[in-house]
Amino acid sequence: MGSPAIVFIGFMGAGKSAALAVEEAAGRTTADTDRLLERQLGMTIEEFFAREGEIAFRAREEELVLGALAEAAGGAVALGGGSVLSEPVREALSDHVVVWLEVDAETAWSRAAGRGRPLARDRGAFEALLAERTPIYEALADVVVPSDDKAAIAAAIAATRETAERGPLGKGARMIWAASRSGSYPIFVGRGLLGAGGGEWWPCAGRPFCVTDATVGPLYLERLPAMAATVEVPPGEEAKSMAEAERVLRELAQAGMNRDDHLVALGGGVVGDLGGFCAHLYQRGVPVVQVPTTLVAQVDSAYGGKTGVDLPEGKNYAGAYQLPAAVLADTDTLASLPPADLAAGFVEALKTGLLAGGSLWERVRSIESLDPAALDDVVFACARYKCEVVAADHAIEAAGGYGRYRHGEAIGLGVLAALRLSEAPALRAEVEAVLVRHGLPTRLDAGADVEAILALLQRDKKRTAAGVGFVLLAEPGEPRIGQLVEPARVRAAVEELLP
Repeated sequence: MGSPAIVFIGFMGAGKSAALAVEEAAGRTTADTDRLLERQLGMTIEEFFAREGEIAFRAREEELVLGALAEAAGGAVALGGGSVLSEPVREALSDHVVVWLEVDAETAWSRAAGRGRPLARDRGAFEALLAERTPIYEALADVVVPSDDKAAIAAAIAATRETAERGPLGKGARMIWAASRSGSYPIFVGRGLLGAGGGEWWPCAGRPFCVTDATVGPLYLERLPAMAATVEVPPGEEAKSMAEAERVLRELAQAGMNRDDHLVALGGGVVGDLGGFCAHLYQRGVPVVQVPTTLVAQVDSAYGGKTGVDLPEGKNYAGAYQLPAAVLADTDTLASLPPADLAAGFVEALKTGLLAGGSLWERVRSIESLDPAALDDVVFACARYKCEVVAADHAIEAAGGYGRYRHGEAIGLGVLAALRLSEAPALRAEVEAVLVRHGLPTRLDAGADVEAILALLQRDKKRTAAGVGFVLLAEPGEPRIGQLVEPARVRAAVEELLP
């Protein structure tokens, strides 16, 4: 067959017709299988459902969809929400670029109810059907796009077309289109992204300048397109300082970087935070491409645009929001991590699973051993969730001078404390067992300074006049944000972590 088509999938009310209109406006051949099917049946889908039933409808739908996909080379096709239930259809989709328009239950119901859709009559059954189909959409998607922003849909389609024309990005590489009020950007997740297209593929125009650390640079810099200049920083949290930021900015200026260029942050969370912070400041802002190489960065810190450096008074006390121009999370880089760093990064995935609940929580809670080659789906799912939710920080890491505990280890201890505050003893016990399974600490060191931890917590950058708001949850997927807790209970939760 010829070049692949873009195929839009998603639940009722996801906006597939609107996405198809974008392709029509660009002059491409399009097909809406629901409309084609109604034309073939000589009646509406609702009428056929009432007369013949769903089994007969699915058989007719499968035949038509397979034909439309076979003839769709280079064009665009919008599938009915239930088309993906067919195994032959799922197999045929492997020849195309599949774009999942993700929609929440409230939006889908508001768009579908009362509009002649036979499966959109009962709200409870409707939401159950969405929950049932979501894992299928997720598994099939090459690209995930939020469906409540028409501008984001158009931009995502353009990026999808451009990326597909540049050739394969790696084994199973997928894209998430992250959209917010501040802007939108593509997130690529998969193996072999660095070095894709012979090292010449790149998601951002202009000359690239790189900031990386002395450990990561020698491993991966040569897999990127040629950098106009590279600034190397020391590995570790000490690089996240105002002094180091000034040095990076000065070296970029001396290398001749201008506002038409962009910065590449190649490394873990420290390099990502520092690089994004410097990109925000340099000549009042240049684009930044985040290239996270650690698990903690790939599941958490590379997304959302939070950047910053540390002060003695607190982590990320000097910071700014700088949305990335793109994120490239090459999961092949995880193979170079020491086991302890991989385990510490896993805690961020565990925390994200707790907040998200559902299939992501089931996925992370059941991981027996951390095989870097088997984490692609976890990274992708966490990246999707992180585009929507920002997790809370903890004071334990700062109390250790940012050196005693890895970031993920500190997060794990903080999660145990938060679950105690949530009055969720069974869930806390399960999380503690998962941490132990992966060799992660569940107690503070002997002699840990509880007073220092509590004092730093009161200086948390998210503190408001009302106090520090905690993220609490009694069940996975049901977080309660901004909860104020009595100081005595906070102290007890921290003291429980003492050996």
